[in-house]
Amino acid sequence: MIRRSNHEAHPCRRRRAFVPWCVVILACSPVFENGQTQSEGADQNAAEMTSHEAPATFQARVNLVLVPVVVRDSQGRAIGNLQKEDFQLFDKNKLQVITKFSVEKSGGQAAQEAQAALKTAENAPGKPAPPELPEHYTAYLFDDVHLAFGDLARVRQAADRHMAALDSTARAAIYTTSGRNTLDFTDDRAKLHETLMALQPRPVARAPRGIDCPDVNYYLADLILNKHDPQAFQVATADAMVCMNLTAQMISAAQSAVRSAASMALSTGEHETQLALSVLKAVVRRMSAMPGQRSIVLVSPGFLTPFDLLPDTSDVIDRAIRANVMISALDARGLYAIVPGGDASQRTVNAATVQYKAQYDTAAAVEEQEVMEELADATGGSFFHNSNDLDAGFRRVASAPEFFYVLGFSPENLKLDGSYHKLKVTLKDGDKVSLQARRGYYAPRRAGDPADTAKEEIEEAIFSRQELSDIPVDLHTQYFKASEDSAHIAVLARVDVRRLPFRKVEGRNRDDLTVISALFDRNGNYVTGNEKHLEMRLKDETLEKRLGAGLTVRSSFDVKPGAYVVRLVVRDAQGQLMAAKNGSVEIQ
Repeated sequence: MIRRSNHEAHPCRRRRAFVPWCVVILACSPVFENGQTQSEGADQNAAEMTSHEAPATFQARVNLVLVPVVVRDSQGRAIGNLQKEDFQLFDKNKLQVITKFSVEKSGGQAAQEAQAALKTAENAPGKPAPPELPEHYTAYLFDDVHLAFGDLARVRQAADRHMAALDSTARAAIYTTSGRNTLDFTDDRAKLHETLMALQPRPVARAPRGIDCPDVNYYLADLILNKHDPQAFQVATADAMVCMNLTAQMISAAQSAVRSAASMALSTGEHETQLALSVLKAVVRRMSAMPGQRSIVLVSPGFLTPFDLLPDTSDVIDRAIRANVMISALDARGLYAIVPGGDASQRTVNAATVQYKAQYDTAAAVEEQEVMEELADATGGSFFHNSNDLDAGFRRVASAPEFFYVLGFSPENLKLDGSYHKLKVTLKDGDKVSLQARRGYYAPRRAGDPADTAKEEIEEAIFSRQELSDIPVDLHTQYFKASEDSAHIAVLARVDVRRLPFRKVEGRNRDDLTVISALFDRNGNYVTGNEKHLEMRLKDETLEKRLGAGLTVRSSFDVKPGAYVVRLVVRDAQGQLMAAKNGSVEIQ
């Protein structure tokens, strides 16, 4: 049985409503499939239009700097009515020209609008309602490498209460920095509960504080070996003298032990930070394959990111911004305070040493928070800390601001040296408002590729829900159920090529068209995609007469019965125009 879904009335329906739909399409416009043009005069068109297809892959980097900005009023509410002219953006204190500007809707609004558009398009008599689209996807990343047992026990209980109350349009996933006890996106509350309760601290070869002798943590090790801080080295040496029961004449042995312990702590700390950042980057990559609103909630006590690891943090931020992924963070330590006079579970050296160690612990706690705050600020997320109300914390970090802005600029005379560029965003009239924005970026070490730019734009459009109409495109779907457990879906894109900005070369109208069709399951998980490239070198007669009804590009997928969301994106190379459409197919 062949079934179809129209999102706009077909242009030939009025004249020949009795003709089968698949024949109508062939009669009205050429159909591209498997690299050929199916129409009269195919031999002539073959010289004017060629196509090839490939599995849809999405990997790209560009040099355009994107800066998400959240503007809140005095009541903490996001403001969404500002224009590009209201903003000023500085790169290393130099005013930049904002070349890209958009007001983004979050909080499920974009998904709700897409769902409403689908219902309107499919509201024909006798047709089943389209599958309900999830409104938002949240990946909860638990930093079990850095979390202590007590903090993890409290935070997982709060997370369990939070996830039990998620509505039916939400999908949640659980990931860990250790890679253990993970769960992909689902709406199954029982599986979420089971996975949460299995979480355990999994440090990387790191003993609890106060056990090692001498007691040198990552922060202290960085001060001693990287920053050559004499006071830090002296404090650690005093600790070594006590725990090793050494006399004043044996100070060189204590110093040697400190250097050895610092080297080990530095190596372990760097490994744990790199592990956390690499997993976060992988989760961002996974989130980029989800449609609609995408958020990551990092649950962690924080971790140090010394100077040489800052580019890794910036890379995570850059990837998240380009994938439209918002990162929020929750400090699992709650209301954190250093115990006056030192922790009773640790060794007592002397009053001065205890005081210094308390100061170092306080400084370490502040710096450990820094990475979470920067991730949230740079991507438009929230940072919850210094509070034991973890239930309120999860409600806050799991919700996105109603509006946020994305400013983009191309730095002039940018040196490809990998240097850090500090950013500052202000409002020309910024009274009684607060701004949250990206703090900086690292310059690339090589020039960007225009082909990568195109891929980046297509990827963003595929995993969005926003409909674009720079190019007139109609989306149609049909399916054939071959058996009880197999079906065939066809996605047809009819493009009005006469509206494309062709370039005339040697009497031919030149432009290239990229058409990508993608399927998502009911949970919003990317199932499969198809990418077709059409090279058009059209004669005037062909463009005006033979393609007057448009050009139809067909993509086919073998799937199992179920509900699928269809996303279609069309982009031309000459004018860099885009079209994006949503559709749905439900195979009983």
